[in-house]
Amino acid sequence: MNDLTPRQIVEQLDRHIVGQADAKRAVAIAIRNRWRRQQLDEELRKEVAPKNILMMGPTGVGKTEIARRLAKLTGAPFIKVEATKYTEVGYYGRDVESMVRELVENAIGIVREAEQANVEEEAKRRVDERLLDMLAPQPNTFDVGVDSPDSPERYQRTREKIKAMLLAGEMEQRTVEVQVEQKAQAMMIPGMGPGNDQMDFDFQGMIDKILPKNVSRREMTVAEARRVLFEQECEALINQETVNAKAVELAENMGIIFLDEIDKVVASDGGRGADVSRQGVQRDLLPIVEGTTVQTRYGYVRTDHILFVAAGAFHRAKPSDLMPELQGRFPIRVELNDLTKDDFVRILTEPRSALTKQYSALMETEGVQVEFLPDALETLASYAFQVNQSTQNIGARRLYTIMERLLEELSFEAPDMKMGKVQINAAYVRERLEEVTSNEDLSKFIL
Repeated sequence: MNDLTPRQIVEQLDRHIVGQADAKRAVAIAIRNRWRRQQLDEELRKEVAPKNILMMGPTGVGKTEIARRLAKLTGAPFIKVEATKYTEVGYYGRDVESMVRELVENAIGIVREAEQANVEEEAKRRVDERLLDMLAPQPNTFDVGVDSPDSPERYQRTREKIKAMLLAGEMEQRTVEVQVEQKAQAMMIPGMGPGNDQMDFDFQGMIDKILPKNVSRREMTVAEARRVLFEQECEALINQETVNAKAVELAENMGIIFLDEIDKVVASDGGRGADVSRQGVQRDLLPIVEGTTVQTRYGYVRTDHILFVAAGAFHRAKPSDLMPELQGRFPIRVELNDLTKDDFVRILTEPRSALTKQYSALMETEGVQVEFLPDALETLASYAFQVNQSTQNIGARRLYTIMERLLEELSFEAPDMKMGKVQINAAYVRERLEEVTSNEDLSKFIL
C-alpha cells in the first residue's frame, strides 16, 4: 500500500472520517513523499528529511482518527503516544527515547508477519509431517516378513492412508501428545520496569539463557496441535537476526510517530510547580525530532527520517508557546475545524462504521431491526451540536453519549421484545432527549 497516490489516500480516509480536507491532504502528501524519497539515488535520499506536521483543533474532530486510519492504510511502522506521559530526564517516568523503541517493536511485528507469510507453506508441510509421525509412529523394529503387521510395506500403507485422512481434515478431533516449551517468567526488578527506560535491557532473553527450559507434554486435538506446531516451525524457519535488521531499517525510513497532546507540555506558569518538567520534555523531544541515534535492544536507530505528526487542542496554549526550536521542527501546520450540525448528520450516515450502522447491527443480533429515519438523524445532529455549544465541546464523541442515551431503553428491552422492526423518527428522539438537553445542569452530567 506504500505506492498509494495522495488522492487515493484521501479517498480511503474519506470512507471513515467526515470533512477535515486540509488535514487529510497534508498527511497524504507526507506519506507519498516517503515513497518518492525511496525512488531517489542513495546520495540524495540521505538529504531529504520528512516535513513534520502539527495538527491543531478541538478534541473529537478527527486528529487521532486520521492518524489511526493512516496506520492501517500504509504498511509502515506506526505508534501513537501521548506527550503527557513523558518526563524530563532525571524525573521519575518515561523518557522520550522510549517512543523510538516502541516504534521498532512495532516494526518487528510487521517484518515478522511478512517473514511468516514467506515460510508459511514450508511450515505447514513440516507440521503435517510432525502430525503424521504422531498419528502413525514408526515401530522400533521392522519385521522382514511380508505379511507381518510390523513389515515396512504395511507401515508405509498405513502411513499413506492416515496422511490422506489428515489432509482431508478427518483427523482434526484425534488426540495427540505435543511437546510444549514454556518460557521462564521475567522477574520484576525495582526501578527497571516498564516505567523506567534508562536501560533498555532484554531481561527475558537473559533469563531464558540462564534458567533451564521448562518443557512439558500436553494432550490436545490435532486442530489445537496444528496451531502450536505451526508457531514452533515458524520460529525455527525465521531468522531473528534478519528480522531485527529489516525492522530497524523499516523504522528508520518509513516509521511514523503520532505525538498527541503536544499542547499539554507547554509550561503554563513559567516552569514552576507541577509544570516543572514540561519545558524539559520539549527540550528532550528536540533531538529526537531533528535527528539523533537511539540505542535499542535490536541495534542503533537513527530518527532523521522518521515522520512525526503532532496534535493538540491548543485551548489554553498556542503553537507559538512551544519552544521556538521545536516549532521549527513542525513546518506544516494544519488547523482542523469545529464540527457543524451538517457534519454530525454526515458522521451518523456516511462512514462505513457509522454509529447508526453499529447500533442497527447490534440490535439485529436480538432479532430487532432498527431503522433511523432522516428526520431522526437531523434531530440527533441538532442535539449533539446544541449540547456541544452549551457545555464542553467534545466534538464527535458527543454522539456516543447521545446515542447511548437514546437507545438505552431499547437495548434493555430488546431480548424480550420478540418483534421485527423499530422505526426511530424525530418524535422518538425528542421524547428521550428533550428533557435532558433542555436542562443545562442535567445535560452536563448525562450528555
